[in-house]
Amino acid sequence: MAGINKAILIGYLGADPEIRYTGSGMAVANFRIATTENWTNKNGERETRTEWHRIVAFGKLAEICGEYLHKGKQVYVEGRIQNRTWEDKDGNKRYITEIVATTLKMLGAPPSGGEAKELTVSPDEAIPPEEDDIPF
Repeated sequence: MAGINKAILIGYLGADPEIRYTGSGMAVANFRIATTENWTNKNGERETRTEWHRIVAFGKLAEICGEYLHKGKQVYVEGRIQNRTWEDKDGNKRYITEIVATTLKMLGAPPSGGEAKELTVSPDEAIPPEEDDIPF
């Protein structure tokens, strides 16, 4: 049986997406969203915890993210969890965990009063380019 690697998040953008392009011209969007959990502890006090998630989108989905997403926008993101390692310019090993987006839905009222749109890419479009072609 094959494994399942799927993340589903609803959160708010912490900043506008950063758009870059690979050497072959493929768009890559990077942004972070915050999810917040609220609960009542055993003493009856309300508690809150906010988690930040790194999101990366490729190709057409990345271009759409750059055009329509802005700081504070609420979004639904679906994708797979990916871990990467690399060496920085000082030779230190760095690690990152991110969600590679395959589906994105902008939530909240659309600016023109229209209907919210769901954006989905095929699994092939969500595959990152070769490591040497990633612009970060």
